[in-house]
Order: sequence, then C-alpha cells, then structure tokens
Amino acid sequence: MSGTETGGTASTTRTVRVEIWSDVVCPWCYIGKRRLERALEEFEHADEVEITWRSFQLDPSFPKGVRQPVPEMLARKTGGSPEQVRAMNARVTELAAAEGLAYDLERSVMVNTVDAHRLTHLAKERGLGGQAHERLLRAQLVEARTLDDPDTLVRLGVEIGLDEEEVRGVVTGDAYAREVEADLRAARELGVTGVPFSVLNRAFAISGAQPVETFLTGLRKAREHALAASAGRGAADR
Repeated sequence: MSGTETGGTASTTRTVRVEIWSDVVCPWCYIGKRRLERALEEFEHADEVEITWRSFQLDPSFPKGVRQPVPEMLARKTGGSPEQVRAMNARVTELAAAEGLAYDLERSVMVNTVDAHRLTHLAKERGLGGQAHERLLRAQLVEARTLDDPDTLVRLGVEIGLDEEEVRGVVTGDAYAREVEADLRAARELGVTGVPFSVLNRAFAISGAQPVETFLTGLRKAREHALAASAGRGAADR
C-alpha cells in the first residue's frame, strides 16, 4: 500500500493520518483495503499519508474455540436459506474479483478473531502492521485458513518477518489483549457498528468499502483541512 504504515521510519511530514478499524475475517474489509490502495496510487501526496490498522470484531460474542463454516454462520446470522447465502457470497466474491482478489468464502471458517488481532498488534510494534493485516485477510478469505489455530498464526507471522518464538509466545498467551480492547473501546466511542471504518485525522470518516473516488476525495479533504488548521495555528502564534 502506498503511504506509510505506523512503525515506519520515513521522515516526510504526515498531514493525513488514516486509522482503519477492520476485522481479519471481513470480506468487505479486504475489498475496502484494495480500493484505498488504488486511491493512494492516485493521491498526489500519498507520501504524506500514515496508515494505522485498528482491531474490530464483527462478532465479539463468537465463542473462542468454536469453528464454523462461513456459509453456516451466515445462514444462522441472517436467517437465509443455503441458496440465499450462496447468492450473497457469490456477489461479494464477484466484487472482490474486480479488485484482484480470488475469494473462497464457501470454504472459509468463522472463528473468534481476538488471537489474530493480538498478533497484528505485535506486528504493528515491529513496524509490520500493514503486512500482518494483509496476510491475515488473504489467509482467511482467499486461502480458507483457520485463524484461531496457533500453528497457523505462527506460520503467518513468520512469513511476514516476525520471530517465530515471539509470535508463538503471543498467540499462546494473552499479550496485547489490552491493546485489542483499547481499539474496540475506541470504536465504540466513535459509534462504529460495522467495518471497514476509516477515520482521517480524527476529523473525517468513511464507512464501508466505498468506491475509489470516495477515498480519494476524503484524502484530499483531510489534507486541506490539516494544512488550513496548521496555517491558522501559525497565524495565532505570530
């Protein structure tokens, strides 16, 4: 993704800070990520953008240790028939394909995502937050991996460059649980009820996997707002 992930070392002034609440099992989140990336490719000041991924759980009540095929989960959640669920998945899969993503929702498995989110916070601390989120989304939605399995999470963490023993210590313990809860609490305070949910400079919000043009407009507006606020502060100090 163009722009700098939190934990990077670039020294360019960051006028646009984008916080994205997302769940690693969310098909719309991956679509939204690709659309934001395309918007950043068109944004004239992409080098001034800082991206921070924040944890969200689509279903925080989903029991830990339970693994349920996504079609069964959706049928239970929506009350739809198997045919209706297949049609819904086919539509999302078609939209994902337009973004270059080959979803396999029929084989995907729903799990409680708190352990995966704890891994993303370790990765963020090591400057690999964006890479972790990308890898986990792909593992869930394209490769139909099981994201509450410790060995799977360890392999995925190692793939993006994390230390194997450190990852295993995190996913088999409770490290970064407070960081995950802080993200979830911030989402509640902001009134976030669905993801992806992008907040730009804590001044503008974009809800959902909006078109590229919407993200691009938001980036430009956030930068203009930040520059105007900075100029106002400078004038007040003189």
